[in-house]
Amino acid sequence: MKKGQIYEGVVERMDFPNKGIVRVDAEELKGVDGEGAGQGAEYAAVKDALPGRRIAFVVTKRRGGKYEGRQKYVVAVADCENAALAQNVSCPHAGICGGCLYRNFPYAETLRIKEAQVKKLLEGYAAGAVYDGIIASPEEDGYRNKMEYTFGDEYRDGPLALGLHKRGSFHDILNVADCRIAPADFGKILEYTLAFFSERKVPYYHRMKHEGILRHLLLRRSHADGSLMAGLVTTSGLDEALAEEWCRGLMQLALAGKVASVLHVINDSQADAVKCDRLVRLSGEEYLAEELLGMKFKISPFSFFQTNSAGAERLYSLAREYLLKEREDGERGQGTVFDLYSGTGTIAQIVSPAAEKVVAVEIVEEAVEAARENAGLNGIRNCTFIAADVLKALDEIEERPDYIILDPPRDGIHPKALKKILDYAVDRLIYISCKPTSLARDMEAISAAGYHVVRWGMVDMFPYTGNVEVATLLERVRNAKEHIEITIDAEDYYRIKDSEKKQDE
Repeated sequence: MKKGQIYEGVVERMDFPNKGIVRVDAEELKGVDGEGAGQGAEYAAVKDALPGRRIAFVVTKRRGGKYEGRQKYVVAVADCENAALAQNVSCPHAGICGGCLYRNFPYAETLRIKEAQVKKLLEGYAAGAVYDGIIASPEEDGYRNKMEYTFGDEYRDGPLALGLHKRGSFHDILNVADCRIAPADFGKILEYTLAFFSERKVPYYHRMKHEGILRHLLLRRSHADGSLMAGLVTTSGLDEALAEEWCRGLMQLALAGKVASVLHVINDSQADAVKCDRLVRLSGEEYLAEELLGMKFKISPFSFFQTNSAGAERLYSLAREYLLKEREDGERGQGTVFDLYSGTGTIAQIVSPAAEKVVAVEIVEEAVEAARENAGLNGIRNCTFIAADVLKALDEIEERPDYIILDPPRDGIHPKALKKILDYAVDRLIYISCKPTSLARDMEAISAAGYHVVRWGMVDMFPYTGNVEVATLLERVRNAKEHIEITIDAEDYYRIKDSEKKQDE
């Protein structure tokens, strides 16, 4: 294959999370607009090329005999996509929106793809371990309890838009009121909000020009009772009377859930992110009430909380089961547990009945404050929440853990922090990862420290997207001389030595 040439091929598989591996047969290596045939099939990695499809792509890079390409168009869809389309599981934004990757695929097929991807990543570490399979999300559609929509335009100088970024674009916004993975109430609020500000000709905030007003619409939904939170994020240029008028109209919408919280978030920073310089409560409380595995949580507009509540229950149940794994001495739930990268302390509280003490560390102070409040709400007294960077906190914590639970951000664990964690040499580690490639990278150091995977599984927290959560239970293999004593007499010893000598000869 030659750089700049266009070729056709079949996507044989997809490596995590979205790298399609395309096979171009020898007779096709002349290219659609090129010349010269190859001697055998060649392969190229093409982003977002879905397995089973036949695509046309242009070669963009060649390095060390490996090729990368950019998809031009789809020649033929995968066989399973036709079945999915017949079952009306598709979405009008599939392939255009930057959210779902497998929207046109049957859900069962997406599970198979993700399972194969992660198994390939961990095959060198999880061989021989008990595999709990990939656990499906209890809800395939409408499962997200949080969405952050962006104001912008669908094309340059086009009309006001409110939704998600188009795939591969930092500027163009796609209206997604009929998004399949968000609750129907979110779509109704989105449509109302877009119409309200379009009619009043309020401009969106242009992040390059640093001018305009409308920035984001933040929506949350409680899985426990269906109540809703709406947060309008704007610059300080929005008249508060207009924000209040928007709120009054929102409260009159015919929605399935009760609107429990309406907020005006004022953000004058230049960063393209949901930040809060000042918060104005327009209606209701500043939080939603949520419940997981019998425990109650207050969720603020900016709280980190799993976006799939029903799926989170399955993930945390698996983690708790791993912690409660029978010990050789028959004891269960004893000792001190470190919950590192603890967020709002959800895992710490869920596993707290299985431990004498839980020490949770999280760098985001607001998350730690929420964790303390939620622990009090649940009557939990054996959790200590520390607001600090894990790397620094481990030098200051006096307790030594008996078990460690790791749930790091997508990029995994800082190498220096990982070394300190492994230096504790606890018998059991639980590593929960939302990005399997980061887990696979960290496993090199974890394995070198004497740990091996004894049990693992996946939970599909993000149906139809390219992401999946992985939970692993790791145990430390102690030095053999510390635990194994073999007694042999002199005759057996010399017989073994003679046998070894003959083998060497």
